[in-house]
Amino acid sequence: MSLDNRPHYSGGCQCGAVRFHVDGKLGGASVCHCRMCQKAFGNFYAPLVSVHRDSRLVWTRGEPKKFRSSNFGLRGFCGDCGTPLTYEAPDGVALAIAAFDEPEEIAPTMQWGLEGKLPYVDNIHELTGYSTEEDPDAADFVNDIVSFQHPDHDTETWPPEERK
Repeated sequence: MSLDNRPHYSGGCQCGAVRFHVDGKLGGASVCHCRMCQKAFGNFYAPLVSVHRDSRLVWTRGEPKKFRSSNFGLRGFCGDCGTPLTYEAPDGVALAIAAFDEPEEIAPTMQWGLEGKLPYVDNIHELTGYSTEEDPDAADFVNDIVSFQHPDHDTETWPPEERK
């Protein structure tokens, strides 16, 4: 919580070049299945949460590059790593849920664009699943991974000096 007892959220892109804060409430959280959102996120759907009209969105490091995806919409993304960050429309700005530092706190409550919904999305939870550590063929690979991803919290500088 911020000093004035309003909610405070932070997040950013995968590489850390773009970071944001939202001071105040978030609006509705949803997933959109339309083909435009699928393409923008390179995924089955776009999980988004709107910034409440009484809240303040501030870019604290860098700013998203923009792509006009329609006559009404702008898509914001990191120009360095490509992480999808925003959907901007006449009614406001929505942020990518997974770009938040604590995305587990933002659960979608609605779906949009059902006409574009891929036929297998509802059954993904039925697929056989494994944790990363359960795959013996990938153990050496997983143990050797060194992540260059920005951590899920604000940092004074990024990247660290040893990586520059």
